[in-house]
Amino acid sequence: MSDRETWATRPGFVLAAIGSAVGLGNLWQFPFKTATNGGAAFVVFYLVAVALVGFPAMLAEFVLGRRTHVNAVDAFSRLGHRKWRAVGGLAVLTGFWILSYYNVVGGWVLRYILGSARGAYFSDPAGYFGSVSAGLDAVVAQAVFLALVVGIVALGIEDGIEKATKVMVPSIVVLMVALAAWVATLPGAAAGYDFFLSPDPGAMVANAGTIIPFAVGQAFFTLSLGMAIMVTYSSYVGGDDNLVADGGAIVVTNTLVGILAGLVVFPILLTIGAEVTTGTGGAGALFVATAAGFGTVPFGRLFGVVFFGVVLIAALSSAISLLETAVAYANDNYDVPRHYLAPAIGVALFLLGLPSALDTAWLTWFDSFAYQVFLPLSVLATAVFVGWVLGRDAVAELREGTGGLGAGGEVWLWTVRVVVVAAIVLTLALGINEMFLVEDAGFFQPF
Repeated sequence: MSDRETWATRPGFVLAAIGSAVGLGNLWQFPFKTATNGGAAFVVFYLVAVALVGFPAMLAEFVLGRRTHVNAVDAFSRLGHRKWRAVGGLAVLTGFWILSYYNVVGGWVLRYILGSARGAYFSDPAGYFGSVSAGLDAVVAQAVFLALVVGIVALGIEDGIEKATKVMVPSIVVLMVALAAWVATLPGAAAGYDFFLSPDPGAMVANAGTIIPFAVGQAFFTLSLGMAIMVTYSSYVGGDDNLVADGGAIVVTNTLVGILAGLVVFPILLTIGAEVTTGTGGAGALFVATAAGFGTVPFGRLFGVVFFGVVLIAALSSAISLLETAVAYANDNYDVPRHYLAPAIGVALFLLGLPSALDTAWLTWFDSFAYQVFLPLSVLATAVFVGWVLGRDAVAELREGTGGLGAGGEVWLWTVRVVVVAAIVLTLALGINEMFLVEDAGFFQPF
């Protein structure tokens, strides 16, 4: 096994974890899921899911990673529970699965940066999306985006991931704040804010069964849970780090960026009169409608480049974390340098992502399966292990570097044991029902 790297600084770990969380999950999935699941009603369920399920589950993954200082698969063997290695394997597989189509969307973003600079989509936003979202062009763009991700991960933890995210994360926050300030001047701003921030209690109750699995799934996706990322990243952390404070900083920053994304996207959509409440057209509609907005507002080319530039930075910061999980496993178990491992795994990802690049219906299917099956199963299994198998050893690990949590450690443990597990079981049941038992679920509807 190769010598294992560590983060050079504690802020390096926090920024890398924030970079993983603040990705397409915030800037693409969050606005899309909000639009297709009741607007502000979805936002309320999402915020509750982040606080009651996402944050405790993140700390569970932190504990598992730092206590073992190995990858997500071997962590269970290190703790003397080799039979649980399948849980780590599921997490790595989930991250690999997601990254395969994530690269395709990253390729779309590259094309939209170029399209913004040239004004290529202004005359026909829907036609432009159709031309870049599937087919040979999408395959090439996917390969370019993946090459960028592989290059950063191949450089290592300190020289690659840590240095990149120290630049990426502050850039995302600064640019999103600037975009939100600009969007506030648009004529559709008030209507956009109302759709995004004013929930209808009746709609929340009536649609709770449909909204909850997507809200919890969004919390997992945007916090990078269930994909072996937080286990892997925390495995490079020293014993004196305060995992609770670090996790809190990650959750708060990630949530703020998600809110900023909504404050940018929905005023643009309402300015051009887009019908956001129906969510028609799938996730591609977000690209189409946002592009149409930039085509009609002053300085649209400039702001289009800035907006999609921010999305690209966020996409890269998350993609490198997803690739790192697979690289970490291989690096811990085989005497092969990471600058060989990263490209080799990248080729496998490219091949798995080809169906999504050639037909957006496949991308829809990959994304739905990840949200409603892989992610809940992976987080559930990890929560059961940390809460009921590791138990009070997990509390002891969490207390390291905090100066003592008092009764807070026991509260966290029982939250993982009961609240997190129950919420995920409910989410999994609702998600499976939505996917496989409800007629016309739209499983293969293209964007």
